[in-house]
Amino acid sequence: MASGGEQRVVLITGCSSGIGLRIAVLLARDEKKRYHVIATMRDLKKKDRLVEAAGNVYGTTLTLLALDVCSDESVKQCINSVKDRHIDILINNAGVGMLGPVESISLDEMKKVFETNFFGTVRMIKEIMPDMKKRRSGHIIVMSSVMGLQGVIFNDVYTASKFAIEGFCESLAVQLLKFDVKLSMIEPGPVHTEFETKMMEEVAKMEYPGADADTVRYFKDVYLPSSIDIFQAMGQTPDDIANCVKKVVESSRPRFRNLTNSLYTPIVAMKYADETGGLSVHAFYNLLFNFGSLMHFTMSLLKCLTCSCLRRRTISPD
Repeated sequence: MASGGEQRVVLITGCSSGIGLRIAVLLARDEKKRYHVIATMRDLKKKDRLVEAAGNVYGTTLTLLALDVCSDESVKQCINSVKDRHIDILINNAGVGMLGPVESISLDEMKKVFETNFFGTVRMIKEIMPDMKKRRSGHIIVMSSVMGLQGVIFNDVYTASKFAIEGFCESLAVQLLKFDVKLSMIEPGPVHTEFETKMMEEVAKMEYPGADADTVRYFKDVYLPSSIDIFQAMGQTPDDIANCVKKVVESSRPRFRNLTNSLYTPIVAMKYADETGGLSVHAFYNLLFNFGSLMHFTMSLLKCLTCSCLRRRTISPD
């Protein structure tokens, strides 16, 4: 924590909407005013939603800077504009999704996903980490996903980018311990955002050149309806994730990995219960292709039986 009870400086990437916006507003509105939030986004023309949500804390405990995590120059310029380059907490939230049959996705499109989700995060850490190590103080938080722990059909490229950042952070966390710098991963399951809704609507209408007819049919007629069922039954809100991040920020001994949705714990555990990998692969295959109607019924039942406090339950780091 900053010396003398001063506000801790929090820099957050990807704040124009969704999770990043909600984290920025939640921390900036902290009743004890413990944080000065620097909310960043690539295009400041998209600031209106954040400014409106922030209300009277905009310009006081929340300021706004332009930042493109895919640009070395933009990252350096942004950090250099912060007083003494002093950032106590870095929250890497900027990310992009990708969904669909691999055969129809070009390598250039895949590289763009990695440029934001992996290299964008690495670029931010590389710029800010040396200052934290010199001060022997700081907290780096990375927005990952359960897809960084468990692969999901038709999310191959997005999943790969999250697996990559999980491995990077798992390795880096060991070194940072020696410098008293904390590193935490936030791993949401499905989250209801405008981005997700829009993406689902768009991919259902798209053509997929290069993919065979059966694969396209499995994607549109089997995977997408199942995915929608899962979102409705198990989905959290951006506010749920923001509350989880705030708990991690406030924890004296934050966890390295933080699953935000307790309903995903057994799904992740299943992967590690069988070192051959067959259990999880065949379980997901059967759920999707052999027991699709049963899964639909199960998700519907789950939605009815579980109260919102369970479906949206976030972790308690302490």
